[in-house]
Amino acid sequence: MSASSDPCASPRCGTLPCYVTTFTAVATAITFAASGGAPTPLYHQYQQHFGLTPFMITIIFAAYVLSLLLALLTVGSLSDYIGRRRAILAALALNVLAMILFMTAGSAIELIAARAMQGFATGLATTTLAATILDTDRVRAPILNSLTSFAGLSAGTLGAGALVTFAPAPEQLIFVLLLVLSVLEAAILWFMPETAMTKRGALASLRPHVHVPRIARRSFAAVTPVTIASWALSGFYFSLMPSVVRAATGKALPIVGSLVVATLTFTAAIAVLVLRTLTPEKLFLLGIGTLVIGLLITLAGVQYQNLGVMLCGTVVGGVGLGSVFSGTLRRVLPYAEPGERAGLLSAYYIVGYLSFSLPSLAAGFLAPFVGLTLTAEFYGIGVVLLAVLSLGITLPTHEAPSDQNALLDGRGACKRSQSIDRAYPKLCGETSLSSMRG
Repeated sequence: MSASSDPCASPRCGTLPCYVTTFTAVATAITFAASGGAPTPLYHQYQQHFGLTPFMITIIFAAYVLSLLLALLTVGSLSDYIGRRRAILAALALNVLAMILFMTAGSAIELIAARAMQGFATGLATTTLAATILDTDRVRAPILNSLTSFAGLSAGTLGAGALVTFAPAPEQLIFVLLLVLSVLEAAILWFMPETAMTKRGALASLRPHVHVPRIARRSFAAVTPVTIASWALSGFYFSLMPSVVRAATGKALPIVGSLVVATLTFTAAIAVLVLRTLTPEKLFLLGIGTLVIGLLITLAGVQYQNLGVMLCGTVVGGVGLGSVFSGTLRRVLPYAEPGERAGLLSAYYIVGYLSFSLPSLAAGFLAPFVGLTLTAEFYGIGVVLLAVLSLGITLPTHEAPSDQNALLDGRGACKRSQSIDRAYPKLCGETSLSSMRG
């Protein structure tokens, strides 16, 4: 089986038009992200029903993150070999099974199993759906792929919080809705055109490939502290922030904690969209500044038990989160040639997802001893210090490329490659070959 190099130019009879495929793939990516955010408002119910500690809550959360990372590193490129359609349908089937596990869960072990299966399904779906959107709409794909995760997390967290607060059977209803959405999307995408050329090597592709090109290593190291800071902040919000809001403000309604968490990701999505025309360097610096300021405002809200201040700080921090995410990738990826991008992205996601889970685990372990409020303050100070460290590394090299010497050959001439042209057009004395916006 093979696919046309341009499936939209000559669609096969009985397959979906490309614009329908793009729209459904975007909706499906949002559904997967919403599924990942949906359990967050339920953690308090799980604590009450199963007697879970904050540390066990973070264990359940970490099962999702680490399983997602495992999927990215193993089956992340599988659709290049077996086809997009098969990979998407497999991911949706796994997501349906995960929703069933959530609906029937009666213990912490079953919740961990549900989260792990959900994480693996999301990891397989994330790269496959992003590739499908790129295959069918190359013009709008960069911005669409930037928005789906943040939009889905916002919708899943806020929607689940509303159902937990106002609807019956909250521990089942949200997963019933997500299951129905997954089945409907599978039914539609069953008829999608195959946009990838199937080929041999599927088993070999399961071997993780992590590689940071030599030319990118200094820049990658410079952005690593703020990468850790931004992902760690997101991890704390999605694991413990609803409990912190409840402990700090006394607001017991689940919708309140969900609103704070959803505000972070919704603002990040808006920032990615609105600030996409800024250069990576400006995005990066803006992101660090707003991340630090927003977090300090949020910590002040926790300290003075003021929900409004916490929300204001979260809005500012969300701008920082979106700017750092977009600016970091756009700053580092131009160094990689097409054959190096998967390895570089794998390295980035290893740093990101480990930062998403491990600091939250430490916070969950610490919370019973010092309290959630003090834990949040310690956590926030650590994130601020990491962000400032990254700023300190970046500023001395902001005017001149830190990897400039690696871009020159032994005679001082510019090495020719599209990646270098995009990264440092002025160094090569030419205009950038293509825009990195979005």
